[in-house]
Amino acid sequence: MVTAVTQGVKVSVKTEYKSQYSRPLQQHHVFAYHVTIENHSKYTIQLLRRHWDIYDTNGEYLQVDGEGVVGEQPVLAPGEVHRYASGCHLKSGIGKMSGYYTMERLMDGYQFPVAIPEFVLIAPYLLN
Repeated sequence: MVTAVTQGVKVSVKTEYKSQYSRPLQQHHVFAYHVTIENHSKYTIQLLRRHWDIYDTNGEYLQVDGEGVVGEQPVLAPGEVHRYASGCHLKSGIGKMSGYYTMERLMDGYQFPVAIPEFVLIAPYLLN
């Protein structure tokens, strides 16, 4: 698990390879990632947008921007936690992801980026 803290907001990510959905001979490797967002600040915040940079070791790069996460724009009061799971696929079976969330402090509308720590995606059979 990797973790980053930005302005009191802690983001942790854990990954897993989904062999049951992957087809290595067809260059289709599926990964799930589980994200935990913890509000350790003294303000209530809302996650508005996400930005992902996805790198595949075959040289492909994908940038993904969108509203919220998995259809939600969660509000987190101080001390609250939000968890969600999502996924991606790679052709090579090895890659990495990183990015940021755009958060808004509800008391005054101040928006700020919160780092999503870089995490590596590796099909386990490639480690042998």
